[in-house]
Amino acid sequence: MYFFFLFLYSYFLFFMCGGCWCCTVQHMMYGFGDEQNPLPETVALVEDIVVEYVTDLTLKAQEIGSKRGRLLVDDFLYLIRKDLPKLNRCRELLAMQEELKQARKAFDVDEEKITSLD
Repeated sequence: MYFFFLFLYSYFLFFMCGGCWCCTVQHMMYGFGDEQNPLPETVALVEDIVVEYVTDLTLKAQEIGSKRGRLLVDDFLYLIRKDLPKLNRCRELLAMQEELKQARKAFDVDEEKITSLD
């Protein structure tokens, strides 16, 4: 159920492992209570399921977004509106993203002030 969120989060890990989704999926599986080194066949199967889910969700969101000419976060929220745990987690992550953006913005302003004083 939360593979969707971990999949998005693990996008970062994808690049850390040199572009291998298997490494990322293996970490996700371990986080959900599987063995630290699961069978490669199991990792490949879970990877296929996750990639298919995210691809299907993205294609559906793209169909919705094509009516107005662009894809928005709201299109994804609309698709998962009936799955309350996913919807709430998405909203929480979006709020966290906004908080981080504001914090970075405040930090950048402080840094600019310091350099202008020198």
